[in-house]
Amino acid sequence: MPWTALNVKAMAHQNTPKIIYHADDDEDDRLLFLDALEDLSLPAVVQGARDGQELLQTLDKNKGRLPDMIFLDINMPIKNGFDCLAEIRRREDALKEVRIIMLSTSNNADNIELCHKLGADFYAVKPSSFQGLKDLLQKVFEMDWSSFQKSGGRFLLV
Repeated sequence: MPWTALNVKAMAHQNTPKIIYHADDDEDDRLLFLDALEDLSLPAVVQGARDGQELLQTLDKNKGRLPDMIFLDINMPIKNGFDCLAEIRRREDALKEVRIIMLSTSNNADNIELCHKLGADFYAVKPSSFQGLKDLLQKVFEMDWSSFQKSGGRFLLV
């Protein structure tokens, strides 16, 4: 089954759940992502894709409700994260404004620069521990996106 949906309990202050898309070809990484959100009780509904092509197809099918953010792995088969990011940012619809956080095991400066140039909002090196992933997700959920402006100095999430 290509898509996994998970409803995570809303926090005590009953935030509206965020719609999150997560594209990663590694099933274990997709499951850890879901487990981390659930463990943190973050208010989210998550849909996962195995590659960028599957993500784009699902986004096109669900135009009625845009995701609040997309977590996009770089190294995937069929359509990688760079190509998927570029395609989303070239669009002429509201999807091009969705927040995109690039995920990679690499901290290669060229990859980071390319993601910035292609229009990602943030770049995060995949944490090596479950707690690190939880910390990253907590940080993203606590951001004040209403006053957010892209900045080269704040592009890399650690």
